[in-house]
Amino acid sequence: MRLDEVDLADNDKFLDGDTPWRMFDVLRAEAPVHWQDEGEYGSGFWSVTRHADIVAVDRDAETFTSTKFTNLEEVDERQATIRRSLLETDGPRHGVLRRILQRQFTPRAIAGYEVFLRGLTARTLDAALAKGTFDFVKEVSADFPINVLAKMLDVPEDDTQQLIDWGNRIIGNTDPDYADVLLHSQESEKYRDLPFRSPASLEVFEYGRELARKRRGGDGTDLVSKLVNEPTADGVPLSERDFDNYFLLLVVAGNETTRHAITHSMRALIDNPGEAERLRRDPSLMPGAVEEFLRWASPVYHFRRTATREVEMHGRRIREGDKVVMWFASGNRDERVFDDPYRFDVTRADNDHITFGKGSPHFCLGNALARLEMRVMFEELLPRISDIRPAGESRRVRSNFVNGIKTLPVTVTLA
Repeated sequence: MRLDEVDLADNDKFLDGDTPWRMFDVLRAEAPVHWQDEGEYGSGFWSVTRHADIVAVDRDAETFTSTKFTNLEEVDERQATIRRSLLETDGPRHGVLRRILQRQFTPRAIAGYEVFLRGLTARTLDAALAKGTFDFVKEVSADFPINVLAKMLDVPEDDTQQLIDWGNRIIGNTDPDYADVLLHSQESEKYRDLPFRSPASLEVFEYGRELARKRRGGDGTDLVSKLVNEPTADGVPLSERDFDNYFLLLVVAGNETTRHAITHSMRALIDNPGEAERLRRDPSLMPGAVEEFLRWASPVYHFRRTATREVEMHGRRIREGDKVVMWFASGNRDERVFDDPYRFDVTRADNDHITFGKGSPHFCLGNALARLEMRVMFEELLPRISDIRPAGESRRVRSNFVNGIKTLPVTVTLA
């Protein structure tokens, strides 16, 4: 691929499993800080594609702020205020918002879910594997994390399909199979004040507010109870809008990313049966394998920042107000950091992936949960099957934001 063929603003280029990686390879080699035109959809952005540069941008919130928004959509100050979540907050207030739920997501707290997770995994796999041929996304990777989230939110299992649908409709706002209203359509202007310009956000807000109403003033330990009852460290309570946006972030982030990470990991094991066999023979490799799963999957392609001052990187002058996009997926294939980065290796040592961010104030709050979910899933799955093969074409989400697989038909042979 030539440099002039790269277009990271074109969602259609993300519909196959090859083109994005070819674009990232060209950029890392020839233009590690690259100006990307967006045509009618935006003012353009700088793409940062090397591991070290992504880490540097992500750590420097003073120079590269999240407060102007973290996806490519450009919003005015009023919209930014209305739609601001934990992701779009920097500085002391960001720390305050994180601390409300931080204790619920520590490795020690998350370890308490392992028994529940193994039981849930067993039920999920019993139902799926009995079918012989099935869609791995629908029966396993979408079903599993959402049930974990349902437990943490203390909502009925019967609501899980609704939570999945909301996540699809919100995150998949550039995919016609998912979106109620496509992001750049004229109709989306009606919803410009909603997260991802998705009308599904209103349904999530209503659902969350009803939960909050029932739990306010109680002594529950679920995430909703913590949000409505936990005092904030700075004494500034969550407004109704703060709660809405925090709750929506939990519903979306707590489900979509782990779901796609599990799916990509399964696909990698199908394509590399020798690696699956290594894990069957030596289950002690699994914790390290999970890190390779996370590097390989890179379920979120990018996050955006905005330059607060003029700065130079790799000879390119970034001006105050310019959008700067960190392509985490590209950093996870950087040959300067990873030996033979396109080799899927469950024994890879020193796996310095940046899937959750690295040393950033925005380091993923749910990283310990995602790691546990993935470890338990594959510890339980691999011993149950002797073979798993594709049973049809997989389909990808049309998005340059979420690196997602919509369907993964498989046929399994039980062990």
